[in-house]
Amino acid sequence: MKNTYGLNPVLLSNLQGKKETFWANGELKPFSPGESDGIIDAEQRLSRFAPYLKKAFPETGETDGIIESPIRYLPRMQEMLQDHFQTNIPGRLMLKCDNQLPIAGSIKARGGIYEVLKLAETLALKHNLIQKTDDYSKIASSTFKDFFSQFSIAVGSTGNLALSIGTIGAALGFNVTVHMSQEAKQWKKDLLREKGVRVVEHENDFSYAVEEGRNQCMTDETCYFIDDENSKDLFMGYAVAALRLKKQFEQEGIKVDQHHPLIAYLPCGVGGGPGGVTYGLKHVFGDHVHCYFAEPVNSPCMLLGLSSGMHEAISVQDIGLSNRTEADGLAVGRPSALAGKMVQELLNGVFTVSDENLYKMLALLHESESISLEPSALAGMIGPAMPQIREHLKTLSVTGNQLSGATHLVWATGGNLVPESIMKDYITKGKSFL
Repeated sequence: MKNTYGLNPVLLSNLQGKKETFWANGELKPFSPGESDGIIDAEQRLSRFAPYLKKAFPETGETDGIIESPIRYLPRMQEMLQDHFQTNIPGRLMLKCDNQLPIAGSIKARGGIYEVLKLAETLALKHNLIQKTDDYSKIASSTFKDFFSQFSIAVGSTGNLALSIGTIGAALGFNVTVHMSQEAKQWKKDLLREKGVRVVEHENDFSYAVEEGRNQCMTDETCYFIDDENSKDLFMGYAVAALRLKKQFEQEGIKVDQHHPLIAYLPCGVGGGPGGVTYGLKHVFGDHVHCYFAEPVNSPCMLLGLSSGMHEAISVQDIGLSNRTEADGLAVGRPSALAGKMVQELLNGVFTVSDENLYKMLALLHESESISLEPSALAGMIGPAMPQIREHLKTLSVTGNQLSGATHLVWATGGNLVPESIMKDYITKGKSFL
């Protein structure tokens, strides 16, 4: 296929050949502290809603209504990665367990739930039903459910965003419609329908599902469209994770400074989740954090958008890829314009991973640490063992001594809601590749 996208010919060849590939971001700049009001605003709004969440979702009781996940050391997985890839991983390996986020069981619980809560607050304030100084637990009453039932929400999703939007939207009383792309798993559709959400199935990919959701709202003035491709609210909801992570590190005595770099490995679909997290991490840790996105070999949309400079104007289908992957949450053909532009000077690079390696990592993590994740959540796990990332960090003047004090943080984006029988099938499949 002719290269008309300004891509490096070797990079293009590797992508078209579905080879696991690393791309270093030449646009990376030293971090310059900028606007962080959006992150602070999001954190404050989530704090106001904590009494409501605690009342409506008792599983948030342990965290007092705050939607947060633990961090966890992975010493046995680190050993297994070293053995499997015949390498040494200096520093410590950790997992950010967003698979354990309450309510929706994935990273999408942060951004998705946040945007719905912001909509709910905006409507309630506008109609004088609440003041910001009120106890928001009263929003769990039938009065508010009746009020919100006058409004509808639409979203396009491969699955996890739909679960978070649908769950919180239906609980508040909104009429929620989710447009699900062909990659969405049946169990996710079934779970949404159980919650009273209208699910529209499409035989097309993520971008088509998003467009259908957008079109629905254009004909209904009471409809609010949550745009996974362009939403600043979703983005800031994800970014809040960095403020929480800073506190968790402080509680664990984990340093992030010149001699103790933080290296984050983030699974990437359309880019909003990992983009928001990267944006937040840079605002909290500056140049002491190094962020890498991980994408399936068949769906490297953010890598394409950034490396070509075309962002949303290029898709994986344009270079002959199918956008078909077992990592359903990452099966996105065209990247977010917003996320790509927000992180183009913050992101270290992007690497791709095969479905086979996703399953291998899934099986190894289950065997070593008894942690069960869905395939897409394992995309970042090969990152700490990749020599290309080690070499890239050297070009950024990260020395061997500094790496020995590093924290490798793999972001686990989902898995807790996967039915047990399906998870067993995942693990069995993973073991067959080892």
